[in-house]
Amino acid sequence: MDREKILEVLQVAKRLDEKNLVNAFEGNISTKKDGLVYITPTGKNKALLTEEMVAVIDSDGKQVGGNCKPTSELPMHMETYTIRDDIGGVVHCHPTFLTAYALCCKPVETRAYPEMMGNFDYFQVAPYGRPGTEDILKGAIPILKHHDIVILGNHGVLAVGATVTDAMNRVEAAEAITKTVFIANALGRQADLSPEECDFFFSLNQK
Repeated sequence: MDREKILEVLQVAKRLDEKNLVNAFEGNISTKKDGLVYITPTGKNKALLTEEMVAVIDSDGKQVGGNCKPTSELPMHMETYTIRDDIGGVVHCHPTFLTAYALCCKPVETRAYPEMMGNFDYFQVAPYGRPGTEDILKGAIPILKHHDIVILGNHGVLAVGATVTDAMNRVEAAEAITKTVFIANALGRQADLSPEECDFFFSLNQK
C-alpha cells in the first residue's frame, strides 16, 4: 500500500471540506495506483479523516486496507477508472451551483467566457442513474471518454484527472465558473464572443 496516496486523499478531502464542496454525507474521493484504489469511507466528516480510515480496494473489489467501510459510490469509482487509461483520481461531490444545474438537468454553457470554453468546452449532463448502483455512471461514460467533468442528472458532479488533486482542481474551477454563469444569466443576456473567437477557445480542449 502507498501511504503517499492515502495522504493525498486526506489532503483533497480536507480542502474540499474547507471549500464547502463535500460534507459527511455527500461527496467521495479516490485515487488509484498499482491496481489499488484508495477511497474515502462512508458517512464520515471529510475534514476529520485519518490515515487508517481510508479504504483500500483491490482490483477484485475486495477491501484490503483501512478500518472503515468505503463509500457506497465505490462501484462508480471502480468503473470510472476503466473508462480511460489516463484517469488516476476521481472526485464526486454536490457543489451548490453545479448540483442546482444537475437537479434541473441543464448543461452549463457559455459563448462569452473564454476560460470556460478554453478549459472545459461546456459541462454536459448525463441522464439520471440511481446513486450507489452501476446505473449512476451509464449515461456519463460516453461523456467522460472525451471530457474530464460531467454533471450527473438529479445528483451532482463527477470529475477525473491524472491525479486526485487534478480532479479536485477541476471541481473547484467548475463550481466557480458555474456560479459566474448563473449570475451572468440572472443579470441579463451574455455578450457572446464572435464565432471565430469561440471556435478558437473550444479547440483548445479537444481530446
